[in-house]
Order: sequence, then structure tokens, then C-alpha cells
Amino acid sequence: MSIAPPPTLRERQAPLKARYESDPESAKLTITVHSATEGDDPMRSRIAAETAAAWDVGAHPMAGGGDELACSGDLLLASLAACQEITLRMVAAAMGIPLQEVAVSVAGDMDFRGTMGVDPEIPVGFSRIRTDIRVVADAPPDRLERLAQRAERYCVVAATLREAPELSTSIRTEPPGSDGSAKRNR
Repeated sequence: MSIAPPPTLRERQAPLKARYESDPESAKLTITVHSATEGDDPMRSRIAAETAAAWDVGAHPMAGGGDELACSGDLLLASLAACQEITLRMVAAAMGIPLQEVAVSVAGDMDFRGTMGVDPEIPVGFSRIRTDIRVVADAPPDRLERLAQRAERYCVVAATLREAPELSTSIRTEPPGSDGSAKRNR
């Protein structure tokens, strides 16, 4: 008895693409994460996704936090690195280009005088983000160039950072003893 090989990326994505073409509404998704923090430490948070994934996060040491947890900036840069690597690997698989090695490095420049309110002229957040991707693959240069272009085009996190989406924040305050929905919906 032979065991069937696992489906290829194209085989896995074909029914999804067909469904999205025939029913565009089925391609739309809202991804939600929420805080699930317990305790009173203002330097720590727990963020949970709709999946079983959760992350303990802390303030960066340059903002007074410890160095035992990733900070939110680490998570932002990690999201970009993960998305770029996975996208590149998926595009390579779809193009039939076997990859021998992929290494992604993402660096973000930040001036904590803005974040800490020391200088109101300094912006809060990253001023520059750089990505360095190293790919080792045995393919003609023109195919590798197409791979790079497609991977750059389809990376969701990079595209989101390049073309910032509409961002809105709603902060509701509630008195103590409420049902706790303010904490869950921040």
C-alpha cells in the first residue's frame, strides 16, 4: 500500500481561489486579537488571538520594562519577518523553485524620546524599518527576480505598512464593578 504524497500548495489553494472568484464575499475576514491580561503590572500584557495562540508582552527596557519578554515593537517586526518568509516560501513553491535556504532579518529604528514624551518634536514609533532577505536557490536569475517581486507584492504585513489602513481607536471608561466588557474590548 502506497501513501499518497501531501497535496501541493497549488492543490491546496486551488479550491480557495475558485471560491473567492465565484463568491468574493467569502474572501473577506476580520482577524481579532484581544488583551487577556491578569495582574496589576503596568509593564506586562497578554494578548490572545482567536486561535489558541497567546503572547506575553512587556514594555521595552528603554521604556522601563524588563528584558525577559518581547515588546510590541518586537512583535510588529516579527510579524513582518514571518510574513515575508512565509510569503517567499509559498511563492517559491507555487513557481516550482526549490529553496535551499531563506534568512530574513528585520530592523526598526526608533527614538525613545518620542515614546517617553521627552521631546514632543520626536515622532512616536518606528521612523525606519529595513528588511534583508537572503535566498539560496538553484534557479535562473530572471525566475529569482520574479520570485522576489511576487513575494514583495503579496506580503500582507509589508503591504499594510506601505499603505497604512484606516485606523480607529475607541476607548470607553467604565466604573468599577461593571461586567468587564471595557477590559475585553480595549
